[in-house]
Amino acid sequence: MAGLVREPQLMVGEGWDDYALLDSGDGRKLERFGPYRFIRPEPQAMWTPQSADWQADGEFIPGADEDGGGRWHLSGEVPDGWPLEWRDARFTASCTPFRHLGFFPDMAPVWDWMRAQLEGKAEAQTLNLFGYTGVGSQALSACGPVTHVDASKKSVAQARENAELAGMADRPIRWLVDDAAKFAAREVRRGKRYDGIILDPPKFGRGPGNEIWRIEEGLAPLVHDCRALLDGDSRFLFLTVYAVRMSSLSLAGLLDEIFAGLPGKVEYGDLAVQEQGSGRLLPTAIFARWSNPR
Repeated sequence: MAGLVREPQLMVGEGWDDYALLDSGDGRKLERFGPYRFIRPEPQAMWTPQSADWQADGEFIPGADEDGGGRWHLSGEVPDGWPLEWRDARFTASCTPFRHLGFFPDMAPVWDWMRAQLEGKAEAQTLNLFGYTGVGSQALSACGPVTHVDASKKSVAQARENAELAGMADRPIRWLVDDAAKFAAREVRRGKRYDGIILDPPKFGRGPGNEIWRIEEGLAPLVHDCRALLDGDSRFLFLTVYAVRMSSLSLAGLLDEIFAGLPGKVEYGDLAVQEQGSGRLLPTAIFARWSNPR
């Protein structure tokens, strides 16, 4: 039966041709997205930057509130969107009102990890909950059919456009605008199963029917439903959580309890991005995962 691995794990993104963490410190980070460089707030960068002179094409200035408000200050050279790639995935980067650029580069090692878990599994059926702009769905589609679910109609439309940009419009990806928790519950009632599930829930959100999501209340029931969609032949569940006062160990305890009846193991730890040059690690999120090597 699934056992908890007590040593925390690190999943480190090292950057690639279209992305790099160039420097960080004093509560900020300097990153390169394709040909453009941006400065964004980063409270976990508590150290001193490598350089005192950051040259950037834009900077996100946070608002006075604690709810993620703020605005971009951009040079005239930054377009509304520009193409990037990772492995066989293609997507459009843009400066969104939420301080990020349309995808999460720290997820790159997770995309590789999921593909490795599905190796040798023909036509693996996977589910991407809170799928956002679909880079993870593109990565999973190399292994078989994907069901992509997000409450934002705009995000799902962008995910479709990204798949077209990647030449993946004909791949078996179902693009669904739906409340993730309600969808998972319906899939349980339908008796569905999956070979792998990734979920990246926000701290707070609203579904397409104005449903309220709060992670402290909704996460445990959702993970229970996800467990019901997996069986002894399934390969993984990967859960990431950002910007919450919560330990990865608490996520692991939840998965350890819920997945006790399945084979495999439960692990937990931090996602991080490695800084170019110094090799310094910038933590970005916590995670817990269940895997079942076959």
